[in-house]
Amino acid sequence: MLPVFDGLRNITLASVAFRLILSTLCGGIVGMEREFKRRSAGFRTHILICLGAAMTTLTSEFWLVYMRYYLDAARLGAGVVAGMGFIGAGTIIVTRRQRVKGLTTAAGLWTIAIVGLAIGAGFYEGGLLTAGLILLAELLFSKIEYHIMATAPEINLFVEYKDRSALDRVLKLYRDKLIKVSNMEITRQPDSRKNNAACALFTLRLNRHCSAGTLISDVCTTDGVLNVE
Repeated sequence: MLPVFDGLRNITLASVAFRLILSTLCGGIVGMEREFKRRSAGFRTHILICLGAAMTTLTSEFWLVYMRYYLDAARLGAGVVAGMGFIGAGTIIVTRRQRVKGLTTAAGLWTIAIVGLAIGAGFYEGGLLTAGLILLAELLFSKIEYHIMATAPEINLFVEYKDRSALDRVLKLYRDKLIKVSNMEITRQPDSRKNNAACALFTLRLNRHCSAGTLISDVCTTDGVLNVE
């Protein structure tokens, strides 16, 4: 452990203030990245969760050291870890196009709560290192993930089209490019009676001669196709 933090590991006014301020900074830094990407849980949410988790650990330690309440000191922290599942679940949504969004934000909220617990317990090194790794995962590793997804042999493609003939042309395009359709789900938009538009969700296995970007461009230019994602 770093000796610079040794004087701040006991429960004093200075150490309490330092822990709460440090947890606010860690939560705010991670939250800024989510806010920049316009996620539902952003700057203030991450601050409040990290700050609340730190205060939870401080309360457990205060009860044990000063109030002489010989209870399970980890009980409040365990409640935070379990309770974060409910908050995280609120950020996860399944869109009408069968796409799951919010998993990274939910995982980030759960992890930043652990950072708050660590800082509240005086484990500054672990909290700071974890906060830095969260930022690394969300900033740098996300680019690696996008690269892997762009070169993945299997993709999910959402196509919105006008009529059945447009769908037939899309299927013919897949056959011409020797692309295997692993699964196809056809649904309709809520306003389909107005514009007579339908949508299909394809699970495709690409070959090495066709990239995801090229396929999306070709499907977009197909007659009768309105939207591709």
